[in-house]
This record gives sequence, C-alpha cells and structure tokens, in this order.
Amino acid sequence: MDFGFTREEESFRDEVLEFLDGYRDLDGYFHRGADTADGVRRVYRALGDRGWLSLSWPVEFGGGGRSPAYEFILWDEMAYARVARPPMGPGLVAKALMSHGTDEQRDRFLADLRLGRTGFCLGYSEPDAGSDLAAVRTKARREGDEYVVDGAKCWTSNAHWSDHIWLLCRTGAPDSRSRGLSVLIVPLATPGVSVSPIPTLDGGRLNEVRFDGARVPAANRVGPENEGWQVVGSALAVERHVQFPPKRLRRDLHDLLDDLEAAGVHRDPVVRRRLQDLAVRVAEVEALALALLGEVISGEPAAVPAAYHKLAGTVLAQDIARTGMELGTTRALVKGTDTEFLWRQSILETIGGGTSEVLRGLIARQEFGLRA
Repeated sequence: MDFGFTREEESFRDEVLEFLDGYRDLDGYFHRGADTADGVRRVYRALGDRGWLSLSWPVEFGGGGRSPAYEFILWDEMAYARVARPPMGPGLVAKALMSHGTDEQRDRFLADLRLGRTGFCLGYSEPDAGSDLAAVRTKARREGDEYVVDGAKCWTSNAHWSDHIWLLCRTGAPDSRSRGLSVLIVPLATPGVSVSPIPTLDGGRLNEVRFDGARVPAANRVGPENEGWQVVGSALAVERHVQFPPKRLRRDLHDLLDDLEAAGVHRDPVVRRRLQDLAVRVAEVEALALALLGEVISGEPAAVPAAYHKLAGTVLAQDIARTGMELGTTRALVKGTDTEFLWRQSILETIGGGTSEVLRGLIARQEFGLRA
C-alpha cells in the first residue's frame, strides 16, 4: 500500500509552507492564555480568500472538489507551525449543512463559512451529561415558528469569539436519549444566551453557555426534528482526519530535543534512549493518521481508526511533555517556559474531543466486541 502523497499534493504542501511564513509568530494553536482570537480570525479569512477552507467541498457548493488529503496536509502543517487549529464552521458545520440543511440554510451560511467570515462553536457537552451526548438535557420547546431554549452547555471552545453555536438539544421526551435530539443554529447574540469563562489548566479559556428562554427560529433547525443524532454523527465522520494533526507531535519532539540540547543533556545514553523511543512512537502516530486518512478518502467507516489515532496521539503528547519535565533541568520548574507549559497543555488533549477512557471503550466495543 502506498502511504505517500501525490506530486500535486506535495506541491500544495509547498504552497502551504510559503503561506505560513507570514504567520509563524501567531501561536494560535495553543493561545498561551493570550487573546489571539483576532489573529486566528485573520488567518481563517486569509485561508478563505485562497479557497483553502473549502478544499474538499463539492464544486456545486463553491468548494474545490479536492481529496481530503489536501485538508490533512494543510492542518498538519498549520499544527507544526503552531498557527491555528481547524475551525468547526467550514468543516463540521458546513458539511452537515450540505448533507442535512435546507437550500435556504445553505444560501445563508455556506458563502461566509467558505470565506472564513463567520465563526461557529459546538454546543455538545453539558454539566450533568458530560460527554454522554445521548443524555443531553438542554431543552428546546416548539412554540409556533420558534423554539424556546433552556439549559446550559459547558467546556465550549471559542464561544467567547464565535458568532453562532451549533446546538445539540432535546426536542423529544426527557427519556428519549438519542431518539429525541435536534440541532439548532443559535446566534450567540440572541437574547437569553450568555457566555461565561471557564479557566483551563494551560491558562486558556473554555466557556459555559447558558440559555434562559432564548427564542430561536424553527428555520434554524438542521434536519428533521428529533433526528439530530444522525446530523451530528455524519458530520463528525467526515472530519476525523483533521482533528489531531500528527505533526503537532513531531513539533513537540523537535522542541524537546532543542531544550535538551540547550540544557547539555542530549548526549546522555539514558536521554538518547528516551528520545529514540519517543521518535518511534511519533512515527507510529503518523502511520495511524495516514491509515485514518485512507479510510476517510475511501469512504469507509472511520470511528475505530480515529479512536486509535487520537488515543495514541494524545497519550504520546503527554509522554513527550513528561520527558521534558523529567529531563529538562530547571526550565521544567519555571512557570511559563515552553517545557512547563506543554506539560499543562498536553493533559487537556486527552480530554477534549473524547477522553482516553471513552476512546478505549469505543475500541473495545466496536473492534473487539467486548461488553461491560
């Protein structure tokens, strides 16, 4: 099996690297506790101007009609340069609108999503439901041509600078689980919607988004009522290949080596053995990422390959950071240094987008047929 990229895809990588020369100081991938939102939005708009936010969109929706490999290359290089993560709007939201939205919704949102002019955050997790999306309690009650929304979402990334929230809410009976969920597009400026900060371990910010009688037009519902589970699932399936770019780990390892060289310990046999082990594991995650990309390109179910990839990658991110803490001399003890920051940040990676425990459970059930 050929795991390489075509000549055209590698030529596109060269274009991406040239583009990134103007943004390498942004540090928008991690945020570092600073307000980098304006810079990240400028990057998204610049990508939109080049047509790079819609690389794999079908041509009939204004996209480039290219292979998902182009998206993978773009966000892999963006991760290595620490510039920005993939935005949810042109990815998950746009592709769900193409599959499940109305013509009016596509006309209203797709052009701005393609150009990076509007931002979306995901309203999935809740204080009581956690990552069990079938247990969502945020309620949307139909009143005429509107829904009245009450409830709360938490740990919501980028809600403080997004324009809309892609809201998974309950429109069925309280015990309807996944059969009673719907997706609404809710402008965050809607009366009755409030956004509050949740500080994170790495000095960044997540958010709680509360809904207190917020009225949302029924025209903002995506897909049929009570069929939001299908909307969410199909949208996630086509975005798995860009959610944890493996070159983020390659950059982590390169930065660790630079730190150990600066500390003068990189030639120690014990240190070299640790670095060799990490290098092998980085290559393993890169191979898992390419295998996942192959499944996405071929249209095969990718939930299990995505779980393997994300689990291996985020655990390795912690292990690279832990090596820096254990071998990085006094730099590891000073708050704000790269070594110390990466340790705090890497812990969050094993939580967001599916905890390690949830992913292990998914693999056990779907790959090995195990049941609790």
